[in-house]
Amino acid sequence: MAIKDIYEAVLDLENGEEIIAGLVEKELANGTDINKLLQEGLIAAMDEVGKSFSEEKLFVPEMLMAAQTMKTGLKILKPKLGAAGQASAGVVVIGTVKGDLHDIGKNLVGMMLEGGGFEVHDLGVDVGPETFVESAKARKAGLVGLSALLTTTMPAMEETVVALKEAGLGHVKTMIGGAPVTRAFADKIGASGYSEDAPGAVELARKLAKP
Repeated sequence: MAIKDIYEAVLDLENGEEIIAGLVEKELANGTDINKLLQEGLIAAMDEVGKSFSEEKLFVPEMLMAAQTMKTGLKILKPKLGAAGQASAGVVVIGTVKGDLHDIGKNLVGMMLEGGGFEVHDLGVDVGPETFVESAKARKAGLVGLSALLTTTMPAMEETVVALKEAGLGHVKTMIGGAPVTRAFADKIGASGYSEDAPGAVELARKLAKP
């Protein structure tokens, strides 16, 4: 089954990135339903990657490889998704907060969210509260994801949560994460949710994106 080949390519840590583009293009040429390619091929495979990570069968380097393969396949599908009427799971703006230049965890979360069907706008690192606010407004985002790897930059998360509310974006949900970040801290600063890893961030985003 061809869609299963795409699913398995994402899980193929040795050759997946080399073969995924050809498999997706072949299925598009064959007229395979684009929504099925996305849902049953790419998204289902990334859900399996997240599950394997949670069960400690895969680790961060392997998850990054699978996510990169998924992203290569998604790049080919993206221009056709709108025409196919595929609704986004939601619009997410993510970034590492001001003063912090770490991005590996944030990049992985972004790729996993894309693999989960979200439209992701990555603002990069050292992002100030005002930039998060401007981007959330411009993109009509329903979610803002904040990452921090330094204890000293965690206060910037609270500043951003406050800035969003003061800008009239209290309806925008905020999710935070990073090595020093805890659920208690998320509650303290009024964030909508916290996740300790990338698969958990996808699950959290899906819950927060529900009306």
